[in-house]
Amino acid sequence: MAEPLKTWVGGREVDVPNSIPDIRAALPPQRRPDFDMAINEAGVHEIHAVMRHWMLEAVPDPAADATMERLAREEAERHGAG
Repeated sequence: MAEPLKTWVGGREVDVPNSIPDIRAALPPQRRPDFDMAINEAGVHEIHAVMRHWMLEAVPDPAADATMERLAREEAERHGAG
């Protein structure tokens, strides 16, 4: 069995799910069909990237989410102002 992955969220260390069943279980139920489809459609060259994406989604980080939302708004404003 692989050693559990860890990250820091809000100043505390949390486990990161690192298997398909664990990632799926950590996701909200409404996101699981999208996860299943992404995993099932991934080829051998994409599977690592797909799993990394969903691993991060399974471990919410409100501060990182707020930063990404701010960056998306700023990008939209730059494109809208042009």
